[in-house]
Amino acid sequence: MNKRLFTYMPDPILLFLIGLLLAYGLVVLYSAGGMVLVERQAVRIALGLIGLYLITQIRPERFEQFTPLIFVGSIILLVAVLLIGVKVKGAQRWLDLGITIQPSELCKITLPMMVAWIFRHASLPPSWKHIFAALIVIGLCTGLIYKQPDLGTSILIATSGLFVIYFAGISWKLIGGATLLGLLSTPVIWHFMHEYQKQRVLMFLNPEADPLNYGWNIIQSKIAIGSGGFWGKGWTQGTQTQLDFLPEHSTDFILSVMSEEFGFFGVLMLFTLYLSIILRCLFIAQQAKNTYNRLLCGALTLIFFVYIIINAGMISGVLPVVGVPLPLVSYGGTSVLTLLASFGIITAVHSHKKLIQQ
Repeated sequence: MNKRLFTYMPDPILLFLIGLLLAYGLVVLYSAGGMVLVERQAVRIALGLIGLYLITQIRPERFEQFTPLIFVGSIILLVAVLLIGVKVKGAQRWLDLGITIQPSELCKITLPMMVAWIFRHASLPPSWKHIFAALIVIGLCTGLIYKQPDLGTSILIATSGLFVIYFAGISWKLIGGATLLGLLSTPVIWHFMHEYQKQRVLMFLNPEADPLNYGWNIIQSKIAIGSGGFWGKGWTQGTQTQLDFLPEHSTDFILSVMSEEFGFFGVLMLFTLYLSIILRCLFIAQQAKNTYNRLLCGALTLIFFVYIIINAGMISGVLPVVGVPLPLVSYGGTSVLTLLASFGIITAVHSHKKLIQQ
């Protein structure tokens, strides 16, 4: 911490946009889950904003200095999940430490931090030695999350690390080769997938094949989206939500609730907010004056973008259902705290820009 404690303010533009998004999310959450969920979410948001402000006070070089220790801590938590984690609906993804946390959510931050740390002094584009070290770190983190099992999150966490490699300036030939290799390995991935994961993919291709079981979620979601029209049915007036046809309507499918009640216009306003936040974060990343902070801020911004696209694609039937919440809108504790912490890192880079230049 700097001796002038609490003197660095978060970027006001970014903070204002995040505040609008959080308020919009609470309005939709009230319709989706009632006042009890709103009150609980409001407490988590308050804690997350306090954390964002406190993180803003930390000099960016401290993140770089303690990155290996922070990453090792997150790996220990992932191992602890496999050993003593809480099992819910067949998945062991949570730790009960007095409060329930989901360590895989923390890896949204700690993995990009570690990969950026590997490249911090490397000449860019990076050498094969640095790329191989980064892939080892990504593989370790991704493998532990996949074992929970959580295929969707493991893929997204791996993507967050790969974004850092992308920002480091690898050639498009290498990106194309890696993409081709990923496509060719699809049969191998399918072989190791759990049965429920295979069913999700099959239902993505043809949800009407099992409309009352595996295909129910996506069919009801499409009905909710389509029935909203341009202006929507009105706040708390969505029949799919209020009559409980739409599952997980306060978490993974909250965008379907928004689509039904606020229509295309409401969703357009939401994505305008998201786009504004992403552009502001990319501007801050571009202004960063060292490799570590530039790579980290860019990767944190892009993974935020990917989570938005995955959730939107999931609820509209464009992508398989993988259990990804809508960032800063869906009900959830660890996700909100982690995302606000990542914005805290980005605002810290912006607020301490003069120190970085020195």
